Amino acid sequence: MAAADSSSGRVTADATLEQSIARRVHGHWLSWLVSQQTFWVSMAALLAFVVLALVSDVFATQQNLFNVGRNFAFVAIIAIGMTAVIVTGGIDLSVGAVLVLSGMVVGMTMNAGMSIWLAVPLALAVALAVGAFNGVLIAYIGVPPFVVTLGMLSIARSLAMVLSNNRMVYEFGPDQPALLALGGGFVELALPLIEPVRIPNPILFMLALLVLTGLALRWTRWGRYLFAIGGNERAATLTGVPVRAMKVSVYMFCALCAGIAGVLEVGWLGTITTGLGQGMELTVIAAAVIGGANLSGGIGTAFGAVVGAALIEVIRNSLTLLGISTFWQGIFVGSFIIVAVLFDRLRSRGANE
Repeated sequence: MAAADSSSGRVTADATLEQSIARRVHGHWLSWLVSQQTFWVSMAALLAFVVLALVSDVFATQQNLFNVGRNFAFVAIIAIGMTAVIVTGGIDLSVGAVLVLSGMVVGMTMNAGMSIWLAVPLALAVALAVGAFNGVLIAYIGVPPFVVTLGMLSIARSLAMVLSNNRMVYEFGPDQPALLALGGGFVELALPLIEPVRIPNPILFMLALLVLTGLALRWTRWGRYLFAIGGNERAATLTGVPVRAMKVSVYMFCALCAGIAGVLEVGWLGTITTGLGQGMELTVIAAAVIGGANLSGGIGTAFGAVVGAALIEVIRNSLTLLGISTFWQGIFVGSFIIVAVLFDRLRSRGANE
């Protein structure tokens, strides 16, 4: 009898211990989730989506959601690259100019009769060259990122003007249908009980880039090195991290993202002008910061960049649908940036106490 009581007590104690561990794990997971800026931005975007679907008859239509998804994908693609740069403690102000330069290269070369299979790699190679130039000046010469990329903003846009003689290009040679399909096409997804859903091609490119970058930042040496540089560059150097080479690579990656967005946007618009991408660098930086990237370095996720871009596009679209002047967009986006930075500061202060 005593042995039975002892066994019963041991089972009860084990059960209580397991429940206690489960509660602690669950509580830790929940508190971690709530402390993440990306979580709150996602909730804000979801709330805005629900509210707009209720107050507007147009917002939740398939055509409007198609447009919202396509438009935010361009910003999100570049914001993923920008987040990687910000993780290292850097910044890239030239992404809008790289976008138009890449778009102009693909447009002008195809206008001259070149195949899309040559024009697109050439455009991306130009973007990579710009990123390498930025990275070398920053990493090896020691010029501040703000100065280098601000200068490249002007240089790249001027090169686009020289390349096109500052004219609009809308004829892309024999492969024009392929280019228009690349950026303006879509994949139709058949779902049960509802009409087929059209997914724009830029969304597919964005999702692929999101997965690859997310895995790279989380599981590869490249990603770990970026966070190490952003957390403490001197310590990273002392531990053997190739800081200079990593900086060059991350600016090349950011420029490549801008180049991809440029090619896709030309395919969507069916034309290219030197005004394309003007001011886009501010929107991209805003998306990265709203999504949780810390401008001091060491913090940021690819998913956060996508969520931040989605929130900005939902705001822009909602202002249009509700008949509010788009001049208010800057106020909303700027407010979100300030709130995001304050949230990060309060979280850091709470962690230190």
